[in-house]
Amino acid sequence: MWIRKGKRDHLKGVDSPVPTQLVSNEEYIPRRQTQKQKEVEYWTGQIAGEKSKKLGMDRRKFMATPMGLAACFLAANKVWGKVWDVDEAEATEEGAYEAKLPKGEYFVLDVQSHFTNGVPIGLRGDIAKMEFFQNMGFKLKEDKEAYSFHNFIKEMFFDSETDMIIISGVPGKEEQRDKTGKVLEGAERTRGLNILPSWLMAQARDEINSLAQSKRAISQGNLAPNHYWDRVNNKMDKAATIEQMERELNLYKVASWKWYCHTDPGRSGGGFQCDDDNAQWFIEESRKRGMKIFSVHKGYSYQSRILGHLANPKDIEQAALRNPDITWVIYHSAIQHGPNEPNWEEGDKYDPVTGDFAWHNVLMDIKRRNPKIDNVYPEIGSFFGPLAISNPVMAMHGIGKNIKYYGVDHVIWGTDCLWWGSPQWVIDAFKRFQISDELCEKFGYSKITKEDKVKIFGLNAAKLYKIDVTAKRNPLPADALSRLKTAYLDRGGQRSNEAFGWVRADD
Repeated sequence: MWIRKGKRDHLKGVDSPVPTQLVSNEEYIPRRQTQKQKEVEYWTGQIAGEKSKKLGMDRRKFMATPMGLAACFLAANKVWGKVWDVDEAEATEEGAYEAKLPKGEYFVLDVQSHFTNGVPIGLRGDIAKMEFFQNMGFKLKEDKEAYSFHNFIKEMFFDSETDMIIISGVPGKEEQRDKTGKVLEGAERTRGLNILPSWLMAQARDEINSLAQSKRAISQGNLAPNHYWDRVNNKMDKAATIEQMERELNLYKVASWKWYCHTDPGRSGGGFQCDDDNAQWFIEESRKRGMKIFSVHKGYSYQSRILGHLANPKDIEQAALRNPDITWVIYHSAIQHGPNEPNWEEGDKYDPVTGDFAWHNVLMDIKRRNPKIDNVYPEIGSFFGPLAISNPVMAMHGIGKNIKYYGVDHVIWGTDCLWWGSPQWVIDAFKRFQISDELCEKFGYSKITKEDKVKIFGLNAAKLYKIDVTAKRNPLPADALSRLKTAYLDRGGQRSNEAFGWVRADD
């Protein structure tokens, strides 16, 4: 029997701001909570009960504070060892967290943030086929409001330390004209299922920046080589592709392309590869128009049962070598199997002896073979976060190898929120994250310094997108988003820790 994670937690008295198990979006049987996850959950409850009682606080209110987050990391350390840099005092003294990890010490630029075009992601049917929309973590309700632009602003800006976002695309094409040949505009360009079209990303970006009276958001464009297809002659419709390219560059003013090689919105009959002829034609046309940043989803192959193999990053090697002036940001660091999948750590999916795991090792091998490649950047959205809660040792290997092979100045911060809810728990986790002495000695990883985290949290992406970091780190007393955040907190606003996917009722 399945049960809502939120209901299960309520019945068991669990309230954790850091997920204590992985949940299902109804497309796969919920994985049982692992023994270590059970232990983390137990110790979270024990520590939270003890600390909140000492402070005379309601436990749920305690868990919505930074002290509650500290309790979660203390609990995880009891199970996994000294993974997280957290002090006991942080779970009882409100000022201890701020003293240790003051807000504003990092410029946080999240290159992978999403909301939806009025679509509740947990529905069955067409959207349920897109298995990568996983209900994991907390604040992932299956209703329109949970995935709305309004809640997106709250989650990303009010409930986290994120300074700036890139609204990141999901696969979908725009209809260019109606049956009479009239050019469509805005919502008219979205027919059927289109989760986050390029026009909507641009509109949201402009609204955020207008509210803030400062640059807090930029947006990507969804256009890809197989979106406009001449089915009669079975080839790319280049005229339609150029029309859409110029629209997205000149009207929407996108800052990057977002490609999903393993999807087929144009019904071309297949996906594409970054090193094939159609992709190269697209790259050359984009280069002519000044756009040289390509963000590519790689990994999570189960999202398409037919085209999933195209999410392998092997094609990035020739694409990067052939186009040294093009920047390739590889989303998810190309991890093939997520912790939501059964047996995701078994067989050739993860080798605990070498610390390699599927398809991430392909991305690492590209750099090993081509040490002079300097235009490929591993991004860590839905990579660091789920590994951190599922297997922190794998998180150490993943981040350690990204830095070892590509360099700390090439690792890009992203969270994939609000699919995961507010990104604050991921931000907190990375602030406290460190690679163990044992793994550093055995695998040649480097300890992560504060200067490294400054680069990863924001400076690396800011350099790619030519963002003035100093301007964004200035106090913004006149910024509308800051005023709204103050009003929200003054009204008693608190982060919700509820999780809304499915788990087994007997867990």
